[in-house]
Amino acid sequence: MWTVIYIAPTAKIADNIKKRLTEEGFLVKVRSVNLSKQQYEILVPSGELEEVQEVFNSIMRP
Repeated sequence: MWTVIYIAPTAKIADNIKKRLTEEGFLVKVRSVNLSKQQYEILVPSGELEEVQEVFNSIMRP
């Protein structure tokens, strides 16, 4: 099961987050939410949620 951890406002931001989390060894999916608004969900496996959140927080707030 996949869980949304963030909704990115642009594809570039979504791709950057995916790249950083993947480099840390996590599985990551990016899914378009709404083509007219161009928002992108960042999804991770539910079982890795706590670990991903710690890394994600360090990426977003260095």
